[in-house]
Amino acid sequence: MQNQYNQQTNPPNFNTQQLPNQMNHGGHEVFDLHEILSGLINVLDQYMMFRSFAKDPELIDILDRQYRFILDHYNILCECFTSGANPSHPTSEYRMKQNNTVTYGLKPSQPKKPNQSISEIKDQGLSGHMLGLIKSTASLLTMTSVEVTNPVVRRVMADNVANYVEMAYEIFLYQNKHQYYQVPQLSPQDMQQMTQSFIPATGQPQMPPQGQQPFKQ
Repeated sequence: MQNQYNQQTNPPNFNTQQLPNQMNHGGHEVFDLHEILSGLINVLDQYMMFRSFAKDPELIDILDRQYRFILDHYNILCECFTSGANPSHPTSEYRMKQNNTVTYGLKPSQPKKPNQSISEIKDQGLSGHMLGLIKSTASLLTMTSVEVTNPVVRRVMADNVANYVEMAYEIFLYQNKHQYYQVPQLSPQDMQQMTQSFIPATGQPQMPPQGQQPFKQ
């Protein structure tokens, strides 16, 4: 698939040092960045729509803080993608307000079904949409950043993966605290068996010599 973009081949020994910063992008990377930036705009737009329905002040606070962080990430990614150089400020670190307490177990709850009207949209559903958006963005940033040729753009994307993981975890903790996201556990016996199914490797692995095929068909 990548060969179709090589209609105009580069001269022999072509390297990135011969390119101006703003042109230091591979074709595949350019399409990926358009997808990433469009996706971030979609997240921001949906967060803005969610705010008009949210009722819980705690959820609104999470939404507002995450919106500001995502907007800043979008801006600096735009900068370095356009210029190929360092953005106006480095990537910041997202800090959630939730603690790491998780409530385990299942409690009886009503079965879920699609909303029949706008009036049925509640904080539970909104936070679920937020979690889905942030999880998918974290996955897309991870998959895309490993193939980005511009080192600045790659760093701005890769450095933010952990921040989106943190935002998703914050939403999960909020949902768990309000019993929107319940966490079942295995029985103690099953848990012990599963957690003890692997042990660390010991000793020095015996790697085969280079070029030698120990097994022949």
